[in-house]
Amino acid sequence: MRNQLSFIGMFVFGAFFTLWITGTSQIRVTDAQENTRKAVADNVDQDLKSDVAQLKDKASDQAHAMVSVAYHFNNMWFAADAKNWPLAGFYWNETRSHLRWAVRIIPVRKDNKGQEIKLRDILEAVENSPLKQLREAIDAQDHDRFVAAYRFMIESCYACHKASDKPYLRPGIPDRPAEPTINFDPSAEWPK
Repeated sequence: MRNQLSFIGMFVFGAFFTLWITGTSQIRVTDAQENTRKAVADNVDQDLKSDVAQLKDKASDQAHAMVSVAYHFNNMWFAADAKNWPLAGFYWNETRSHLRWAVRIIPVRKDNKGQEIKLRDILEAVENSPLKQLREAIDAQDHDRFVAAYRFMIESCYACHKASDKPYLRPGIPDRPAEPTINFDPSAEWPK
């Protein structure tokens, strides 16, 4: 009986020892796995940061987007002046789209005093009033109404430029199209 108790005791001790060793090695494997996971996550973070920095270097700046706004806004004037209302509508859509692009690039700008200028809020006001009036004039094919709305839009643009500490950016009525290859005559045949 004593041998049996010794045997049972050794068996129980062996079982507990085996469980302890197995548990310890599991912890080591888990620690190793966690270290590997952390190293992979750190590499992904570094790669992501590098990719974002590279994309920022390649992305257009707000000035680039605003040149595009000016291009479309300018041509809108000549399309409406020629009473080419579908073309004016096209340039209106492009103007609005590129204004939104410019604001996505820099949604909040700081003035020279460090105060935040929320360009999204300004854009929302522009879209709800002067830009809306332009669209309505184009839809109504009303040249006089268009001219008034266009001037109002110019005033709104300048107000935004002043709010952004850029009063030297003074838009005006264009004297020539931004794109000389576009024929604004709605009755012209293509090619010219």
